[in-house]
Amino acid sequence: MNWIEALILGIIQGLTEFLPVSSSGHLEIAKALLGDTSLAHESMLMTVVLHGATALATLIVFRKDVAEIFRGLLQFKWNEETKFTLHIVISMVPAVIVGLWFNDQLDILFDGQILLVGIMLLITAALLFFADKAKTTEKGVSSRNALIIGISQAIAILPGISRSGATISTSVLLGIDRTKAARFSFLMVVPLILAKMGKDVLGGEIAHESATLVPMGIGFVAALLTGILACTWMIKLVKNSKLTYFAVYCFLVGAFAIIAAILY
Repeated sequence: MNWIEALILGIIQGLTEFLPVSSSGHLEIAKALLGDTSLAHESMLMTVVLHGATALATLIVFRKDVAEIFRGLLQFKWNEETKFTLHIVISMVPAVIVGLWFNDQLDILFDGQILLVGIMLLITAALLFFADKAKTTEKGVSSRNALIIGISQAIAILPGISRSGATISTSVLLGIDRTKAARFSFLMVVPLILAKMGKDVLGGEIAHESATLVPMGIGFVAALLTGILACTWMIKLVKNSKLTYFAVYCFLVGAFAIIAAILY
């Protein structure tokens, strides 16, 4: 993978991790269009690096919230920060179960399955459309809602299902305040990303090759900068009920992917 491809993938990852259009689906489509011939472990290494960049982007955007959460936890009391952290843990359970039990099966889905990506993008479009029509309420995230949102996140492991789209749409359909929904959606994935990165590094699944350092660095910076912009923008879009535009976009890209998979 050269630096131009890394730059393109970094920009795609940074934008689509936060915008509800499926980063995994777009990365699979981009790899197919670029004719990516990287070895499996090399491609996975780049994917891990890009996800690490977007995790950092989340922490930067929500740095005040994260600092407040840690201050609350250090009080060792049952307060709002402790409740929020518990809800994050609850939301992680479904994805952890799916990741541990179905890891090999999931790997097959990330191997140029463009038809599947297209179908899942259509499902994402439907979720976003219905969520945008939901009434706005002032509800917060409860333990029950955290589990349901976590199930949506687990399903969003499929390429083409937008993680942010699925979790935010589920939250809004459950009656959760849109700003709170976006905040919870973006913060709930950070522990999972960091845990996955640690597992891959400690498990020896990633091969370290000096030839990939420059492209990885370029991809990381591109994903970080575009991620910060996209995360900030997405919070405003969710608050102002602008998800229908992304529903239309996902429908068009999904239709394109299906047609391309059938014809080629």
